[in-house]
Parts: sequence; structure tokens; C-alpha cells
Amino acid sequence: MASEEELFASVDALLEEEPQLPPPAERARLREAAGITQARLAVALKTSTQTVKNYENGRSEPKSPRLEAYQRLLKGWAAKYPTHGAPAPAVAPPEEPATFTRPAAPAPVLGPEAVAPTKAPAAAAAPERPAARPPSSRRRTANKTAAPALDPRFPHGPLAVLDGDGSAYGIDGIVLDCPARTIPELVEWTLSESGLGAAKLHRYGKDSDPLIVLTAAAAVKLGLPERLEGHEQRRSLRLPADHPVVKQVGRAKWQLTQRGFGPWARIYRKAQGRERQCVQLAVLSWDALDERAWPGVTAMEPAGIARVLGVYATRVITPRGSTAVSGLELMTALRPPTRAVRDETTGNWVPGHNPGSLGTEPMDPAPPEATPEHPVVVNSGWKGGFLNEEAYQWVRDVDLLTAEECTLPHAVGLDLNTAFLAAAARLVVGLSAPDHFHAPTFNPKIPGSWLVDLSHIELDPRLPSPFTPDGSRPTGPAWYQTHTVAYAQELGFNVAPIEAYLRRETGAYLDPWHDRLKTAYVDTLADLGVTKDLSDAEFLQTMEEHKQADPALAAVLSAIKATVKGGVGKLRERPQGRHYKEGERWPALERPTWRPDIRAAVISKARVNMHRKLNNMVKMTGLYPLAVLSDCVVYPSPGESPLAFLPYAESGKPQPGGFRLGPTPGLAKLEGVQPMAWAVDLMEQGLNPARHIKGGDAVLDEGE
Repeated sequence: MASEEELFASVDALLEEEPQLPPPAERARLREAAGITQARLAVALKTSTQTVKNYENGRSEPKSPRLEAYQRLLKGWAAKYPTHGAPAPAVAPPEEPATFTRPAAPAPVLGPEAVAPTKAPAAAAAPERPAARPPSSRRRTANKTAAPALDPRFPHGPLAVLDGDGSAYGIDGIVLDCPARTIPELVEWTLSESGLGAAKLHRYGKDSDPLIVLTAAAAVKLGLPERLEGHEQRRSLRLPADHPVVKQVGRAKWQLTQRGFGPWARIYRKAQGRERQCVQLAVLSWDALDERAWPGVTAMEPAGIARVLGVYATRVITPRGSTAVSGLELMTALRPPTRAVRDETTGNWVPGHNPGSLGTEPMDPAPPEATPEHPVVVNSGWKGGFLNEEAYQWVRDVDLLTAEECTLPHAVGLDLNTAFLAAAARLVVGLSAPDHFHAPTFNPKIPGSWLVDLSHIELDPRLPSPFTPDGSRPTGPAWYQTHTVAYAQELGFNVAPIEAYLRRETGAYLDPWHDRLKTAYVDTLADLGVTKDLSDAEFLQTMEEHKQADPALAAVLSAIKATVKGGVGKLRERPQGRHYKEGERWPALERPTWRPDIRAAVISKARVNMHRKLNNMVKMTGLYPLAVLSDCVVYPSPGESPLAFLPYAESGKPQPGGFRLGPTPGLAKLEGVQPMAWAVDLMEQGLNPARHIKGGDAVLDEGE
């Protein structure tokens, strides 16, 4: 007779076996007997309708934890609707309303519960109707915008993160079963079965291609190396042309872009009619996500990565490369270069220029707007100087510090929220090629580059000059963007341009880009608890804690900021690689968005905005800054908080014109606090306190 230990061991072995499901045909019979549609079952199991179909025709099997939930449901139905038992109820449950025949539209913010394992439904009960919107763990602003409507062509959102077990984690907690074992199979599955993608952002634009993010385990399973090594620059990493995976892609009649198979790979076939066939892949273990822009994301579980990238994709754009690349792509997505126009000769609809866009052809800059290695400069022998519109890097001369300033206990750093984004608002830029003028009359409404002598303008040396990045006084004629010259005029000085390169066709090209990124930034801060209705003291306290409130959303916020700065930088992308020779064209020059004049306009306006606030602070408080670095300014302060020196009216409201605290672009937040003696010591060494006041370098320069 068997002992008790032997019996228990046998039972435990049974318990450890994989749950057994009935045959595929029986699964379909049980569901139909219960009067449940495949779409409604897909909602309950947090998967796709196509995946349920695959379960019922034997093409795929569920994995844990969905396996246990599905088994429990089928057992309940089997007890209720046996093969030769009682018939199904005479009146079947009504079809689920249309809004629930597929997973609910992804809310921009997903609570932690959205990525938890799927909870099994109660036995013998129909799946519960899901909430239309997952609950959020943070309070939301009163006039919060609604989640975008779900496009029926892309029921599972813009992207998925694939793990080594064949589970593809999407937004809103959805997990899809991906049977692909090769890259070509993955591409086919993505386009035919996954339901991934995103609708175009402009009526004349194009839908976003689906993005599949590969974990290290998924990459290895699909035949890719876990790491790519052997290149001097991360951006040049790619598989060699003779790699088996590259050959697989070619044999399957798919193509790679000229960038090859790197951390961000685009695999496509030429469009057939209006249908695009393209999938974007991102390989996490090949450093597809830069830690500076996406802090902590690569260390997350696949569901967490999907959450972060999904929120970014919903609010900004489906990632297409680095945040710099995505920032540039967003400009084009919101201002498509072409639209359909009717050919007057044939009556056919053909692509035509979309007014307000940059068009489809690259445009050479004026010589002073170019870089020294640009063909326009090298081939013409240009020696006339260049625009030097860059962000501030200025430190006050330590000899100009007063004894009173030195006795103050603290140095407080203020950082302007997305200063470049604020500068892009209502910014008029040139859309056509530049024309050359001699001795023109200055017009502040015409964007362009002006050769002007501003050396006669003498300003307070305790403030940086608004005309140079290092804050020094100009020494003679130099090239300036329109906003810089207009500010000299605003300060009351006469300007007499010697020559200029101006553009006749103009427009606020960046306005849609500004509006979308501003909304994304403000909404993400609000979901972290930093709302517009907070008092200044509450704002400072909440900003101190917001990153800990939800690290995933904090990563989204970081990516949005990097998108702004990197997108502006990409407008003047320099040549890459040690083999480049001066005077050769480089790939970036073939883009219509290689526009150094637009970059100069953004930075010029941002620097002028900063100087205007610095000047107003002197008038309102008598305070002068110690240093400025891009969008960060350091002031001597009697207290550890900006509230100790910022100007307020008797009513308690902030004085307009100076620095103001708040969550919107252009307003300020606390960057850091250090002892005043620390700041003076750095200044005596010729170092910039604004660079280090946060406790380390925090400046991200993408796209240069």
C-alpha cells in the first residue's frame, strides 16, 4: 500500500502540470453556448479578438497567467453547458455594445493596476464589463482632455514590447500572443494580426507605423545578437550585410532603410496603392532608449516599458528613433509637406505643396546660416562670418560681486520649463529660400539673418549681453537672427543693417509642434500631481516629490523635454563620422527639415526672453544673477527657496515680467540650492554655478 508521502508526491506532480484545455473546437462551442462573442471574450482576457480566434482554431495556445484564467472560464462553462446536457438558455445575453467589442481606448495615463497579471473571472460567470478608463493614482486637472478615440484599424494601440516567451505587451494592459520565431515572421504578424499602429496626426499626413520593441531575450530568440559591439559611435551600430537575419529579411522580399539593421530598424515593402507596409523595430539591449532621455526605462519589466512608451506615443508620437529624431518627425507629421490637388490639365488628383509646410525638397541655407563645413560655404569661399545664435553660457565677473551679495547665505538656481518650446510659440520663420539684400531697412517682422554692428550698445556688466552666447559685449559687425536685432531696437538703440539674407514667404511653422508638446508636458506633470491650481509653495513642494510619485510618468516627462531640445538641435545636425571631408554633403542635408535658420530663430528668441526677464528682475527687485546656462539662472538669495527673492505684488500674486513659478513652458521651477560660498568658489575658478547647482550635469544635447 502506498505511503502518505508517496500519495502527496503524486498529487503535487499533477498540480505542477500545465493546465489542460479542452480541444479548440470545444472551446468555441462553450463560448457560443454561453452567448459570448469572441470580441467580448478578448476584452475579458486582455487580448485581441484575433488571438481568441487563434485559440479556437488551434493556431496558438494561451500562456500564464491568461492560461489559468481561460481554463477556469472554460471549466465553468463546461459545467453549465455539458455536451449532452441541458440546452443553452432560450434567450442568450445581448451582444456587447459597440464600444466594448474591442479593448477600451487607451487612457493616456495607466495606473499600476493596468500592468498587473490578468485576474481570472469568477467560475460560471460571464466576463465582467471592463471599466471604460483605468483609474489613475494621481488627481487630474478639471479640464482634462479626453483620451483620443480608438481607431478601429488599430485596436491595440501604437506599439508592443515583445519578451522572450512570445508575449507582446501593449498599452492599456493588453498582452498579445506572438508566435513569430524570425524577424520576417514578426513583421508579417505585426501587419496582419497584431492590430498595432496609430492614426495620422494631420489630415494630409500618414498613419504611424507600428512599433515592436524587442527585449534582449526576444532579440536572441529571433536570431539577433544580444549586444552590438565594435563601433566608435552608438549611432553607427548595425548588423553587417551578411548577417543571417539581414539575409532572412531580404529573402522574404522585405527591405531595410539605408541605416540598416541597427537599434532602430525600419523594415518595409514598397507601398501598394495607398497601403503602407512598414514596421519599426527597437532593440533595447542595443541601447535604443538613451538613458538620459528615458531614465530607468530599460530596467523595467516589459509591461512597464509598454506603459511608458505608450503614454509618450499617445501624447507625442510613436517613437521613431532617439527623442531628437522623434521631435523632428513630429514637426513633419503635424505639417505634412504635400496634400492632394487637382491637376488642371488632366483633372487627376496629384501631390501638391501643403501651404505652411517646408515642402519635399531640401533647401540650402544662406552662407552665414550654414556651418563652416557646409558645401555652400566651402564651394563659395565664404569668409563673411556666421550666425552665433546659441544658448547662454555666462558667469558674472567675480570682481563685480558686492559685499552684500557675498554675505547672503544661499545661491538658488531657477530653471525655465522647456524654454525652447516656449520660444517656439507663435514664432514666425522663413519658409522659402533666402534672398540677399544690401543696406536694408530693419523690419522685425521679417525672419532672416542680419549683418549689424551692435558694439556701440553698452549695458550693465552685471547682466549678460543679450547679443552673444557668452554674454560678452559685441566687438564689431556680426550676423544676428531677427529676434536679436529686434531686441536691440526694443531696448532703444538704433540698428542699421549692412546686409541681410531674408525670406519672403513666412509662417508659424512650429505652432502645431509647440501646441502638442506643450499639452503633453502639462498633462504629464498634472498626472504627477503638479497642476496649475497649486500655490507657489505647493508647487515647489510637489515638484520636489513628483519623480517619486510615479517613476514611469517621470520618465515620460524626461522624454518630452528631450524631444523638444533634441528636435531643435536636429534642425542643424552636423556631419557624423571620422571619414567625413569638409565640403561634402552629409545625409542630414537631404532633409527639408535641415533648417539652421529655424533653429537660430528658436534659440535667439529663447535667449532674448531670458534677458528680458533678467532685466525686469533688476527693475523689480534690484537683484542681479550670478550665472546663466541655457535655461537655468542662479541668484544670490537670503533663503533656500525662490520665494525668498521672487517679486510678488501686495495681493500675493507674482509680478508679471520677471521669473514666475509654475508648470507651463516658460515658467520656472527650482533647479537647486547651494551655499553662496560654493557658488563664489566656482566663479573664481572660471566655472559656471548654473551647470552644477543641481548636483551634477543635467544638460541633454541631442541632434548636434
